[in-house]
Amino acid sequence: MPLLLTPGDPAGIGPDITLDILSRKYQDNILVVADAHLLEERAAALQIETELNVFSDFQDSLDNLSPDAINILHTDICQPCKAGVLDSTNSRYVLDCLDIAERLCREGKADGMVTGPVHKGIINDAGFQFTGHTEYLAEPSNSQPVMMLATEDLRVVLATTHLPLKDIAGAITRQSLTDVLTITDDFLKQRFKIDRPHILVCGLNPHAGEDGHLGSEEIDTISPVIEQCIEQGMNLTGPLPADTAFTRHHLPTADAVLAMYHDQGLPVLKYSGFGKAVNVTMGLPFVRTSVDHGTALELAATGKADSSSLDTAIAIAMKIS
Repeated sequence: MPLLLTPGDPAGIGPDITLDILSRKYQDNILVVADAHLLEERAAALQIETELNVFSDFQDSLDNLSPDAINILHTDICQPCKAGVLDSTNSRYVLDCLDIAERLCREGKADGMVTGPVHKGIINDAGFQFTGHTEYLAEPSNSQPVMMLATEDLRVVLATTHLPLKDIAGAITRQSLTDVLTITDDFLKQRFKIDRPHILVCGLNPHAGEDGHLGSEEIDTISPVIEQCIEQGMNLTGPLPADTAFTRHHLPTADAVLAMYHDQGLPVLKYSGFGKAVNVTMGLPFVRTSVDHGTALELAATGKADSSSLDTAIAIAMKIS
């Protein structure tokens, strides 16, 4: 079965990096869910000479993937696209591509999906409630998604994802934290083949609450969950102050670090591996990976976009699917 790839917003660099990678490798393993005319126009703009093998029907593609072309499951774009210029009308097209790929994966007809960068703001401007790929892809299967970003040397898992800072403490409950740790532990065992993964757990507050003087969440919620999960056999350390968890003293022994919120863990990871980091969504009934960057509108159709994150996202999806 193929791995599906959705390039993301048509105005951004998603089509560029898709063409760059697939004009060189993975051709008989990847089926791109996108508008074929868009990719043809972008290839011409980038002066990428490649053959496009276009299908209008998924079933027809299964036996006819070409090792010498970019294989595309054609999905109509809403409006002609100008590189670098967002158009809210095409938000429906972006979501159509995701819906098609998600459904095929959920039905077991594809090995998984890799997603290119989307622009959350323009999708919301079009009237669709969209907080991110992670939440959107989990909704049809009523899954509990857990976001992991990974480089070659570091895996960071998030207890909460795209929330305002004022809502984070209330979103971290004993049940939600137990679920995140359980999903992470199982995923590392099943997908990454780590027998007994060691997970560092960050505190929420500075200095991990400093014995309650800087917040009670560690005492009331995080520590009891860690103790319970350790009793059930998990290999956990914490709660650790986030500013010391990401140091040489702790990281060499860790298979993953659980951060309590988005900007607690991801700045460290992106500083250490931006461009080669991959977003892995755990908790879905299928494999999903993504690039670690945005649409980079200013680079669209210039030939200057770096495709290394997409390359890594595809490689990891193939490895763990």
